[in-house]
Amino acid sequence: MLAKLSTRPAVRRCAGASALALALLGAGLPAAAADRPQPDLSRFYRQKPAWGACEGPDMPKDMQCAKVTVPLDYARPRAGTLDVALARYRATGQRQGSVLLNFGGPGGAGVAELAAEGRQFMDLTDGYDVVTFDPRGVGRSSPVSCGEGGDDLASAVLGKEADLSRPQELLQRLRQAADQCARHSGPVLPHIGTVNASRDLDVIRQALGDDKLNYLGFSYGTRLGAVYAAQFPDKVGRLALDGVDTLTESLAEQGVAGAEGQQTALDDFLDWCTKDIGCPFGQDRRAAGEQVLRLVRSLDENPVPTDFGGSFSGQDLVGAIGQALYSKELWPSLERALASLIEDGDTRRVLAFSTGGIGLPRDRYRTDGGLVDAQEVPADNLPAALMAINCADDPDRPTAARLTKDLKDLRAAYDEASPVFGRFRLTQLLMCYGRPRGTDFIRDRVKNVRSAKMLLIGTRGDPATPYRWTVETARRLGPSAVVLDNKGEGHTAYSSSKCVHRKVNDFLLYGSLPASGSSCPADATRERVTSDDTG
Repeated sequence: MLAKLSTRPAVRRCAGASALALALLGAGLPAAAADRPQPDLSRFYRQKPAWGACEGPDMPKDMQCAKVTVPLDYARPRAGTLDVALARYRATGQRQGSVLLNFGGPGGAGVAELAAEGRQFMDLTDGYDVVTFDPRGVGRSSPVSCGEGGDDLASAVLGKEADLSRPQELLQRLRQAADQCARHSGPVLPHIGTVNASRDLDVIRQALGDDKLNYLGFSYGTRLGAVYAAQFPDKVGRLALDGVDTLTESLAEQGVAGAEGQQTALDDFLDWCTKDIGCPFGQDRRAAGEQVLRLVRSLDENPVPTDFGGSFSGQDLVGAIGQALYSKELWPSLERALASLIEDGDTRRVLAFSTGGIGLPRDRYRTDGGLVDAQEVPADNLPAALMAINCADDPDRPTAARLTKDLKDLRAAYDEASPVFGRFRLTQLLMCYGRPRGTDFIRDRVKNVRSAKMLLIGTRGDPATPYRWTVETARRLGPSAVVLDNKGEGHTAYSSSKCVHRKVNDFLLYGSLPASGSSCPADATRERVTSDDTG
């Protein structure tokens, strides 16, 4: 899953998807490691961040930056450390602590996101320092990478359609890709993932001087919040989780659900686009859908060069479109970007959706665990971190024999879910092959949490995190979870629904929780919510 970057609920299930997902299930690692006595971590919990001006041309003057140091390996804290980048806006009202933000991904860099989108959180400064961070492996915090060309690695590995008839070659390329990512990511890669990021979050909490963690997480950030609640239930303050992730479905099942949701969002976009004279696909709705698919296949067969070096393939286009479809606010920009690509061969506007316009190719990593300069964050950090964290969080690893046997059926299931997004989502699943098996802690241990009440927000028309995930996760977490049902559309609700925005703020600032099962109506418009227009 990738977020947080308007659809009807993605309820259509492709035939055979569950059976195929089960075919990919593997045995997880034992959870007993979580029960072992922990080494002495007191030196990490005694830190006090040294706040100062944020470096970089796009950093607001009133935003401050700092770092905290965490163990590379919590089981062996003397074996090395890494620095985690922090940013904050200071409280303007009567300060009652800090609220931590995670914007999703996995792979989203919090510092850059807060710099770009901080205005919508300014009302929280009435009571809090608003703080965010780049999780380990992300942004300035020891960013992982797959090296030069890493941003196109997944597309290159899957290859053309004919490669599916030669699965052994595909498996070899997948192993080579895993080795390539390991070489270019450095020592952080074996210690990436949500379980370790959650432990970093607790170090940050203590460094900020807070007895309890107050937290607002979006999309993947809800997974991180849920894991924290399971690991540190007595440290939970006010946790709000918006766009709730699954804690139980395998990557195979998540991929099918994601492909279905994105296909629904694309259909809605084309319904809108073909009513506009400027739509690059014309005004014939059926023909427009066929044109999108032809464009993707054409670019897969013949990628075009970009101004930044490398090439732009059909799968690159699919990834960029997927990001833009998470919010109707981005549809006009997507329409213009696609027009530039189709009419002028200009890839810059489309690329901005998938890269955020930041990052430079990088072929090295810091071995001392220090912060990376903002200008040295690798261009492929977002997709590289997304793959690394999702794989680290998922214990399923199909054997070569099983993958060889099921590959064509698996591809057919994903294509049925979405002819446009199916291959892209399947590639994300396959890229875990050749990597170490991930943890089973999330599936086995993140449940029946005995903590303070948590607010879970699910949106009925969310294309990335289906509403049913909110219900399932709340049931799994137990009585601590309170559900707010947002009747609107789009991925997450805090920035698009005035009702949700107000209820989340009331909870975080004043501890006022809505009744579980209460709802917010769909807004008449989906204008971005800021502190200036909330009541």
